Amino acid sequence: MYIKAKVNAGICGSIEHHKNVREFLKAIDKQFVTSNKALASTLIMKFTSLKLTGIRGVREHIMEMRDIVAQLKKLEVEMSESFLVHFILNTLPPQYVPFKISYNTHKDKWSINELMTMCVQEEGRLMMEQGESAMLVTPKKEKKGKENLKLVRKGSIKFLPNLTLRKTKIVSFIKRKDM
Repeated sequence: MYIKAKVNAGICGSIEHHKNVREFLKAIDKQFVTSNKALASTLIMKFTSLKLTGIRGVREHIMEMRDIVAQLKKLEVEMSESFLVHFILNTLPPQYVPFKISYNTHKDKWSINELMTMCVQEEGRLMMEQGESAMLVTPKKEKKGKENLKLVRKGSIKFLPNLTLRKTKIVSFIKRKDM
């Protein structure tokens, strides 16, 4: 059979000989059947472990969580929209605490689309409030005034051992022309 030449040898070796292509493909399918329960469990673990770590990317975060819920719904694991809104609010970082308080004090319940719209607006407000910042890494000086720049290897990560992080504001000066 021509199709056997195109299938990986590791897969063909574990399948009985079939004269019919249709039977051969069904035998391959039987080897790669996945359990819906295992897939649902994996999706639930991924859903519960998602957290937004920074201010940016709130729309993508909500869309990813909504996508996982849609996949779970296909597997007959359903969540109410109200639960999803509250769960998403709990995955937001501490910068969104005033936003969460605002949601909790209002009587109206938001849909996922309304939540996404409000979160994107809040993200824009937080970005304006935060301003621009830069991370500056400088090595600590040794006693003799020499910089210690040896790379230390731990596991598979290389890093400079005596570095300090400082967050600095970027200030721009605009030269005004006298009128």
